[in-house]
Amino acid sequence: MSIRDWPAAERPRERLLEQGAESLSDAELLAIFLRSGVVGKSAVDLARHLLNQFGSLRLLFEADQETFSKQLGLGPAKFAQLQAAQEMSRRHLAERARQKSALENPHAVREYLKSMLRHEPHEVFGCLFLDSRHQVLAYETLFRGSIDNTSVHPREVVKRTLANNAAAVILCHNHPSGNTDPSQSDRVLTKRLQKALELIDVRVLDHFIIGDGDPLSMAEYGWM
Repeated sequence: MSIRDWPAAERPRERLLEQGAESLSDAELLAIFLRSGVVGKSAVDLARHLLNQFGSLRLLFEADQETFSKQLGLGPAKFAQLQAAQEMSRRHLAERARQKSALENPHAVREYLKSMLRHEPHEVFGCLFLDSRHQVLAYETLFRGSIDNTSVHPREVVKRTLANNAAAVILCHNHPSGNTDPSQSDRVLTKRLQKALELIDVRVLDHFIIGDGDPLSMAEYGWM
């Protein structure tokens, strides 16, 4: 049976408009994105099949173009649509993070940093550069690979901080495993960067570790 033949109250699009997007399951949200099914499968059936194939909505979103496009009901056009939707979401979160100071709007900052780093398959280290009122100036990814106190170079962080004319920074990196517990190396690195930036009168407000769930704030745990 086609979704068009379902009772209106059970159709994903109508339920979203009536009850809000949060009321829908992952499969129902994906079905709205897909718009149509394939022979023998409604859009919701196809969405469930795809989630089963990839393992989760996040893994589907993080798939490369070749892997994504090989799946039933998908292709380069759908991949382009998905990338555009994700980029619009990141830009929306960036705008929200810039509306107030980072200290007044910590949730928006966390959500923005998570959108930038959670999908990365390898460790990535970045900086959020802030002005004297702690308004966001820019975000930059500075290092990729295994993040430890030898692979992240304080001089490069200082260089980019000066280039952005920043008065404060928020450090961040991801744990692809999803576990946000900081390693001893993470703590050592944070201290090294704090000392380096103190020399140019720049404060390190926090160091967020991005994984599954809410980003971990090292400042909130008293680790910096």
